[in-house]
Amino acid sequence: MIGLALVSVPTLQAQTTYPNKPINLVVPYGAGGSADSRSRQLAVRMSVLLKQPIIVDNKPGAGGNIGTEFVARAAPDGYTIGMGNFAPLAVNKTLFGTLRYDPETDLAPIILIEKGPLMLVVNPNSQYKTIQDIVTAAKAKPGTLTFSSGGIGGSHQLSAELFMQNTGIQMIHVPYKSGSAALTDLMAGNVDMMFDQMYSAVPSIRADKLRPIAITSKKRSPLFPNVPSFAELGYPKVEVLNWQGFIAPAGTPKPIIEKLNKAANEALKDPQLRELMLSQGNEIGGGTPADFAALIKSEATKWSAVVKAGNIKPE
Repeated sequence: MIGLALVSVPTLQAQTTYPNKPINLVVPYGAGGSADSRSRQLAVRMSVLLKQPIIVDNKPGAGGNIGTEFVARAAPDGYTIGMGNFAPLAVNKTLFGTLRYDPETDLAPIILIEKGPLMLVVNPNSQYKTIQDIVTAAKAKPGTLTFSSGGIGGSHQLSAELFMQNTGIQMIHVPYKSGSAALTDLMAGNVDMMFDQMYSAVPSIRADKLRPIAITSKKRSPLFPNVPSFAELGYPKVEVLNWQGFIAPAGTPKPIIEKLNKAANEALKDPQLRELMLSQGNEIGGGTPADFAALIKSEATKWSAVVKAGNIKPE
């Protein structure tokens, strides 16, 4: 009985007193990007609910690995959490071969924040107007069509790689230092196409600076009902949803994870935030830590196979 009491006291204290000081929210990318912006929007709302400040701390570098490792190595007390993203949680372990953290064992999922499809876009003056145009041209001249991306191993490149693997075509990857640079060169006509995150592509599409060809979600987006999905065009496996959610160091007490999960779920009900997320073409997340864990596991299996089949290596 004494042993049981000693085990339960810290857990009970964590549940009843947490949080009693500011929480550090690590973003593994630079300020001003989508992960940073969403983290700050949620931090404001969750701070009110938890009655403690949530301070966003940007730790960019190495494809998200530096910031994610920082979270993995932090004390599991709920005062350092992170924004966990598609690449560092589901891609980089296979891409880099070895990491200084293990996404499966060193981190505890808290909640999925959002998922967002990508759109295959071309320059408005491009001769390619349909997926079939691209596939036909690529098969006629293998290795001549080009696609841009924001770097090796990100969702831009992996979406194109998945497309190539499911159509049997070969194209040339042109990586840039950022997604915005890749998009700028596409609009200038220097590359043929790009798979861009929807939140990024929407303004340029509406300004007629890009032409959308297809979307990587299962169904069409209500924002662009005339743009078909890859699934309806005969490529159901070309489904990509760029996602992110909150994570904590492994070993963080379950009551703390549950308290953070509850606050985030409540924050995601905010009408203004929901309107913003939906206007960017995203699917709003939510749910349990187990739901997010299952997504991460499924995505890691999927993208590990794509990276290996494409023989993709880091820069």
